[in-house]
Amino acid sequence: MAVQLHHPATDELQLSSVLHALSDPHRLKVVRILAESGEPRPCGSFGLPVSKSTATHHLRVLREAGVVRTEARGTSRISSLRREDLDARFPGLLDAVLAQDPAAAPALTGA
Repeated sequence: MAVQLHHPATDELQLSSVLHALSDPHRLKVVRILAESGEPRPCGSFGLPVSKSTATHHLRVLREAGVVRTEARGTSRISSLRREDLDARFPGLLDAVLAQDPAAAPALTGA
């Protein structure tokens, strides 16, 4: 039996939740990777310098805010960027966030 994860509908996306999700450098790294690749990726493939449980937390925050879609495939969880939904609800937001120079962002640590 497949695990059904909650994803807010496009019209349920809240700006405050999306901005909170994008405010963390680890989560922003995940979004950048997904945006650049354009392909869904397994949860463990983002190279975050954190424990598995912390990475899972970051992906859950992104999913619950509606930034990513996560689906179970066997024993893996695959995440994809909800670019079309975000662009429809908040035009230009994702482009503006991704246009920020990653070098200007705080350094990633194991926090």
